[in-house]
Amino acid sequence: MAEWTIQKLLNWTTEHFTEKGIDSPRLSAELLLSHILELKRIELYTQYDKSVAKPQLDKLHDLVKRAGQSEPVAYLVGKTEFYSLELDITQDCLIPRPETELLVERAIEFLRTRSDKQFVCDLCTGSGCIAVAIAKNYPAANIIATDICDAALSVAECNVEKHQLKERIKLLCGDLFDPVIPQLDVGKFDLIICNPPYVSAVEFEKLDKNVKDYEPKSALYAGTDGLDIYRRICKKAGDFLKPGAALMLEIGYAQGQAVKELLEEAQCFEKIIIEKDFHNNDRVVTAKTSK
Repeated sequence: MAEWTIQKLLNWTTEHFTEKGIDSPRLSAELLLSHILELKRIELYTQYDKSVAKPQLDKLHDLVKRAGQSEPVAYLVGKTEFYSLELDITQDCLIPRPETELLVERAIEFLRTRSDKQFVCDLCTGSGCIAVAIAKNYPAANIIATDICDAALSVAECNVEKHQLKERIKLLCGDLFDPVIPQLDVGKFDLIICNPPYVSAVEFEKLDKNVKDYEPKSALYAGTDGLDIYRRICKKAGDFLKPGAALMLEIGYAQGQAVKELLEEAQCFEKIIIEKDFHNNDRVVTAKTSK
C-alpha cells in the first residue's frame, strides 16, 4: 500500500477539489488536513514528509467526500477565519464572508474618529464575527449584540469567550432591537451595525448548493425583494442613535439605491453613502445622524 505523506495528501486533495469546483481548493485542503492532524496550517509545510496513519486517512477520506458534495469546509472543521481572527462556526449561523470585512473596517475607522467609550449595537450578530472583530480592534467599544436565534448566540458566546471579550460584548436574544432595554442596557448608541438577511426570493432559488443546502435560510432570506429587514431597521434605528452617530449596513450587490431610499424616508439621517466592494458590487451603506 502506497505511503501517504502530508505533501502527497495536500496535492491530491487540492487537485480533487479543483476538479470538483470547490472554492479556494488549496486552502480547503489545508484546512481539512490541519483539522484531521491537529496541526496549524504552517506546520503542514514544516512536516511535509510526515506519513499519515490509516485512521487519520479514513477521517480525511470522509471529509473530502463531503466537501466534494458541496458541504462547506468551515462547517466540516467547525471553524473559520474572519478579519484575521479564528472563529468557531456551526450550521446554526452563516459563514462569515470576506466581503463583510469591509463593513468591519469602516466601523473601526468611524469609531477611531471619536473619543471616550463608544457604545455599539450589532444586530443579527450570528456567529458574533462583527462584534468580536470590532471589540478586538477598538478597545474603547462596548457592544450589545442581538440575534433571534438561540443556537447562533451560543456560537457567538463561544467566540466572545475565545477572544476574552465577555466584559465588553453583551449578547441578547431577540428580534433586532426588541431585547435592548433603553436606559437600562444603554442610553443610545454611537454606532449601529448589521449584516442582515438580504437575499430575495428569486436570488434564493439561484444560490449555490453549498449555500442553499447548508447555511441557515433564516440568515439569508429576507422576503420577496430581500428588503424586509432593512425596512424594519430603517424605521427604528433613529430612536437608538445619538446625534452624530452612524448606522452601517451590509447590502446585496444591487440594493444600494433601494436601501438609500428607505433611509431617506426615515428622515433622521443627514448623510448617506453607498460603497462598493472589491468586486465593484454595492456592499456597505453608511448613514449618519445630524450632530
